[in-house]
Amino acid sequence: MRRILFLLLIGLAGTATLVWLGVWQMQRLAWKEDMLARIESEIGAAPVPLPDNPTPATTPFLPVIVEGEILDDEILVLASLKKVGPGYRVIAPFRVGGRTILLDRGFLEITDEDTPRSTGAAEITGNLHWPDEVDGFTPDPDPEARLWFARDVTSMAAELGTEPVLLIAATRTDPTILPMPVDTSGIPNDHLQYAITWFLLALVWVVMTWFFARRLRASEPKGPTT
Repeated sequence: MRRILFLLLIGLAGTATLVWLGVWQMQRLAWKEDMLARIESEIGAAPVPLPDNPTPATTPFLPVIVEGEILDDEILVLASLKKVGPGYRVIAPFRVGGRTILLDRGFLEITDEDTPRSTGAAEITGNLHWPDEVDGFTPDPDPEARLWFARDVTSMAAELGTEPVLLIAATRTDPTILPMPVDTSGIPNDHLQYAITWFLLALVWVVMTWFFARRLRASEPKGPTT
């Protein structure tokens, strides 16, 4: 009987822990959905002129509309596009009045890498963004080849001599470049799957506890018979 009680105690504790983890993931899901809704609202707001001192903290997805000049220099950031394959994001210096910022013009297929791209005067609508794509596994950029493996705003700005401000274009700037506007598709939201996993594990824990309890009960010696 003691073994059965101990097993039931372990079963109860394990089930409670797994259910709590599932509930916590549901709470995280509600938080993430609220955050995504706020980001979508900010992304879709009416565009404004480029602010004087944009920062990741104050204007993380600010929609802007600017007139300026796309300069000749550029960086290619290795990327891929669903149903298209590998290619590059084209990052160019963009002069706006007396300032120069980074412009993410969009996706360029590898087959168009050597095709001349238009530069010069342009009116751009898009969003400011500071992507967080660099980690310990990201290869170092190759400045000689003008090839980067992630959009590192600080290093790209240093290489192209611009402010560390990146504008993601939503308007087309060249026939060979497909704009890739800012959206929330790249922000993971797997909390529902995690919650389901924890709840299923809790169910399995209950079933296994019941199964082993039955086996222990069946293995107990029977009392004397008359």
